Amino acid sequence: MSAKILQNSIRIRRTPFSDRVENSGLTSVTVYNRMLLPTVFKSLEEDYYHLKNAVQLWDVSVQRQVEICGKDSSKLLKMLTPRNLSDMKPNQCLYIPMVNRKGGMVNDPVLVKLEEDRYWISIADSDVLLWVSGIVSGLDLDVSVFEPDVFPLAIQGPKSRKLMSIIFGSNIEKMKYFDLKEFSFNNHTLKIARSGWSKQGGYEIYVEGYKYALDLWDELMSNGKDLDVRAGCPNQIERIESGFLSYGSDMTIENSPFECDLGRFCGPEIELTCIGAKALIKEKLEGPKQIIRYLQIDGPKLDPINKTFMLVDRTSKVGSVSSCAFSPDFNTNVAIGMVDTNYLKNNDQVEALIGDQKRLTKIMDKPLNRKLRAFSD
Repeated sequence: MSAKILQNSIRIRRTPFSDRVENSGLTSVTVYNRMLLPTVFKSLEEDYYHLKNAVQLWDVSVQRQVEICGKDSSKLLKMLTPRNLSDMKPNQCLYIPMVNRKGGMVNDPVLVKLEEDRYWISIADSDVLLWVSGIVSGLDLDVSVFEPDVFPLAIQGPKSRKLMSIIFGSNIEKMKYFDLKEFSFNNHTLKIARSGWSKQGGYEIYVEGYKYALDLWDELMSNGKDLDVRAGCPNQIERIESGFLSYGSDMTIENSPFECDLGRFCGPEIELTCIGAKALIKEKLEGPKQIIRYLQIDGPKLDPINKTFMLVDRTSKVGSVSSCAFSPDFNTNVAIGMVDTNYLKNNDQVEALIGDQKRLTKIMDKPLNRKLRAFSD
């Protein structure tokens, strides 16, 4: 198709890095939180290999922040998630499932604790700001909820630590996964997390405003030449083989944390203050009727999909596939899907119905790429 699908509009918010990204060979985007998220630069496979061997700058400004501050902040957050937050300290990040009264996943953000009674919820693609604001208003909580002017820039890949130490000094090498610390750049204080949406190692810089954003991008690019730095983006192949779930694709508000294989983030005891506690406690006792599983699909290469396809046992549907791609490193089609738990009791294989063809599919509890990669300096 040669027709231009995406038309420019001021309704699509730009970022401080948009011009740099668009001039770096960007070839494909998607819409995420009413913004454009880069998806491909050279090709899906070439971007994949580069991410695994070098270092990339990702404009992930689509990862919007919802700031929560005020004396009822902790009370509010305990209502939003079944995860126990009592031991969370300032300068710490936690992955949290956020649920509604039915236990459905509203979002799966990273919660950033900036200081006592001040947090950022670093959200996936959904209207968390409106949802949280509604709860605050309905319960008359002493909390301010707003979207700060923050644009995350991710530095990902095995050479990311080397690049970051050039810019910010050797102390950044001491950060542990999900640590949050402050560093100086051109007389500005930046919050940097040891995190990212890949298993190749990396950091996320929370860039506040436009003032120093382009200087930061240019400095990283200039100092990373010998490390083969490039503009990049979350890679669909690496995401799926690593088992990272995509909200809106692999899980929606119709799914619970237990269905999404996120029960470990609900803790041994579900927080009773959580608004979805009653539904989640019931499901924990009874068990979910379906659950996310990681899949290997036989046959020729599969391209990423824009609609689900069924998993079948002969003629009966027993699940569905929501994400798939061909993994060059594992030389197989990798996928993520929901599978009926009754079927899983006695089966570790199923058939994927793709068009009018059935393909043998292996069902796995864990993704093929299981470990966070060590940095290479």
